Amino acid sequence: MAAVTEIARLGARQVREAGEMLGRAFFDNPMAVYLLPDEAERIRPLTWMFDRTTRYCHLYGEVYTTADRPDGAAVWLTPESPPMSRETITAAGMMDMPQQMGTEAFQRLMVMKRYFDELRQRDVPEPHWYLWTLGVDPPRQGQGVGSALLGPVLSRADADGLPCYLEADKAKNVPFYEMHGFEVVEEGDLPDGFHYWTMKRAPQQ
Repeated sequence: MAAVTEIARLGARQVREAGEMLGRAFFDNPMAVYLLPDEAERIRPLTWMFDRTTRYCHLYGEVYTTADRPDGAAVWLTPESPPMSRETITAAGMMDMPQQMGTEAFQRLMVMKRYFDELRQRDVPEPHWYLWTLGVDPPRQGQGVGSALLGPVLSRADADGLPCYLEADKAKNVPFYEMHGFEVVEEGDLPDGFHYWTMKRAPQQ
């Protein structure tokens, strides 16, 4: 019998380690390649970006990880998360993102964010949970960690009658999310970017 993966809320002292883990997990993902096409220069800004994303949701959303150390992370914005603002961005240490990522990568990130924000506002205008990032360290992939990480929020969303929403950039991840009740809303291509799927999960009874 496979061991049960214990899940806990991410602690403040684990943010950096979680960012490093997510950098490894997403290194070859289409989104990462689109933002940072130079493979030799990718890992540092990618890790920095995930560090700040995780920090943002630790402050204004919820982040779940594996107990003891971050072998994976589910990074969520909640139905109550405030809109991104200069104040929240500053608190999460994101103000120097153009310098840390490079001007061209930052511009691509802003194009991607605006595009997906518009789809999200169109497709889930109601209060919902937004899965900003779900990643598992490569040595732990395929061991049920991702499913375990989703569990706490999916259960709460069901209890509260709220939908969940995400974007996927790999075809192999679509069946994984479908297994957890998500359905494809739109499949398409980011202009001058990568192929994507937006997915929404209605509350399960």
